[in-house]
Amino acid sequence: MSFEITEIAEGKIIEVELAGKLSKEAYEEFVPLTEERIKQFGKVRMLVVLQDFHGWDAGALWEDIKFDVKHFNDIERLAIVGESKWEKGMSVFCRPFTTAKIKYFDKSEIAAAREWLHADIDAS
Repeated sequence: MSFEITEIAEGKIIEVELAGKLSKEAYEEFVPLTEERIKQFGKVRMLVVLQDFHGWDAGALWEDIKFDVKHFNDIERLAIVGESKWEKGMSVFCRPFTTAKIKYFDKSEIAAAREWLHADIDAS
């Protein structure tokens, strides 16, 4: 598993690139940074880029569920960029767990995903 976190727009947008199977350790870095930005801005926007993604291990799945429950209202927009049908399906599956506007983009549309996340960012 590999992951990389990048902050954009002074931390209002958080980009997360994931490859392989997500582990609990990734959440130990991701959650504190994201919670700090939520505290700072009230809401954040996220870009999740999935490359050769194989899902979550049990510990990571539990961490993901806890994060989703705690931050149900804290994500304003969520762009998911992927390369498979099941990853596209995740964008539909996620909807009941957040009030975020969620949109799926194919990996060839990553520029469009970033543009969508940046739209009206000063107005929010």
